[in-house]
Amino acid sequence: MENDVIIRFKQVSKFYGENKILEDFNLDIKKGEFITVIGSSGSGKTTMLKMINGLLQPTSGTIYVEGKDISKENQTLLRRNIGYVIQGIGLFPHMTIRKNIAYVPELLNHHNKKKTKEAVERLIKIVGLTPDMLDRYPAELSGGQRQRVGIARALAAQPEILLMDEPFGAVDEITRNMLQNEITRIHRELGVTIVFITHDIKEALKLGDRVLVMDQGKIEQLAVPDEIKNSPATSFVKELIQLQNN
Repeated sequence: MENDVIIRFKQVSKFYGENKILEDFNLDIKKGEFITVIGSSGSGKTTMLKMINGLLQPTSGTIYVEGKDISKENQTLLRRNIGYVIQGIGLFPHMTIRKNIAYVPELLNHHNKKKTKEAVERLIKIVGLTPDMLDRYPAELSGGQRQRVGIARALAAQPEILLMDEPFGAVDEITRNMLQNEITRIHRELGVTIVFITHDIKEALKLGDRVLVMDQGKIEQLAVPDEIKNSPATSFVKELIQLQNN
């Protein structure tokens, strides 16, 4: 496998009974890329994302992460080393922000408290929050601040890959723009590979190095934003671009 490919789907299909979710799906994602994924409801976006960290298994085909067939890997270790951010991140409400972010580093650092403390204080700055927030509880933060904490927690294990499933969908437009700028900066600074699902074509075009457009379990187009905008490969992609221009 090529050295720069960090995630590979090879002839992957996923069926629930006769219900086809993905069929003969092939995709290479390069190390350090920011891939945005957009498509119709039920197009297989979230199924594809959950297969990367082993939360769902394919009916057939193989998924490789860092050159390894993930079906043969320890699933707990696999997930621990892949950051995962969802909409309404689900922080532990009874824990302070510090303890929420420290949850995974404490598992990995085997109670090396100094190392964990340093990691938490570094991460809170990376996501654009101030250290005084570490001793607050999730209920004391705004939606946008909680989402930033969720990103910090996902980055806590220093993952090579960050999976994001419509992470900014539940916040207002101003906060959303701020978070978009923040994740672009984090990507630039850390060089982490990001796979980012969105239902917003503007967001997909703004954030992605490449944009993956899906419909009915298949790839409609995978290209840089300018190519998606200027040379839509199918009528489905063309409709998405027209929606952006309205």
